[in-house]
Amino acid sequence: MFKGIFVALITPFEAGQVNYKALAGLIERQIAAGVNGFCLLGTTAEPPALTNKEKEEILAFCTKQINGRAKIIVGVGANSTAHTLENIKIASKFNPDAYLVVTPYYNKPNLSGMIGHFTAVADEAKKPLVLYHIPSRTGQRLSIDFLGKLLEAVPQIKAIKEADYDIARVVKARTLFGDKVEFLGGNDDLWPALMGLNFPGLISAAGNILAPAFVKMQKLFLEGKTQESMKVFKQAYPLIEALFFEVNPTCVKYALSCIGLCTEEVRLPLGLLQAETQQKIKQILADTPKELII
Repeated sequence: MFKGIFVALITPFEAGQVNYKALAGLIERQIAAGVNGFCLLGTTAEPPALTNKEKEEILAFCTKQINGRAKIIVGVGANSTAHTLENIKIASKFNPDAYLVVTPYYNKPNLSGMIGHFTAVADEAKKPLVLYHIPSRTGQRLSIDFLGKLLEAVPQIKAIKEADYDIARVVKARTLFGDKVEFLGGNDDLWPALMGLNFPGLISAAGNILAPAFVKMQKLFLEGKTQESMKVFKQAYPLIEALFFEVNPTCVKYALSCIGLCTEEVRLPLGLLQAETQQKIKQILADTPKELII
């Protein structure tokens, strides 16, 4: 179900408002690049800075624009179970294919709390859940034992977006639980390694601008052309790295602004990039093969 490249779509802003013309243009370019799906209202979309009204309007607009041409995963996770359920109520109106649910950040729940949280989410969602494991943002790395018990208790978790940089732990999780859930990449810079671990899909922030590169990488890899796939990654890698010089999605938005697809505007508490970072990204973008960019 979750095979291929999913773009964690940004929310383009213009003078403080959501720029729907820019959003439509981005969606069309991603579909033309051959992506398999979109993750709406994920971290890259700045959901903590969006009102519930804006979230609903964005979901309505994107669902209509995509029009069944790609799968849709909606990010609904929060560090409050009640808030997560509220997000699901909003998103359910648009019948997404699945929900992305981050492990609650800041709270750092114990096993019983985590099981209770995901059980409540599953009961409300009545759709497949993608557990989002990103220790760098949540402050909590799930141990293999903890993860195993959670997956056993909540069978509605059908996939894991794995964004842990502890590669040994990722290998162990994929080995032990790969027959129970699908594993999706959450770190763009690890994509070749994750394909080697038989990850069927990637939810990509860098894909906002490098979708053609990621689609091509996976296609070549699945055709057994691993050297050619790695060559594409090598060409794209400087920009992949640059898109995370500062916190996501500030660099992604700046890069997109450089090619005229939206403004670099973000909402507080995020701020605009440092001038030095801007110059670096602009140069790396200019050096990246154009066929790898949307």
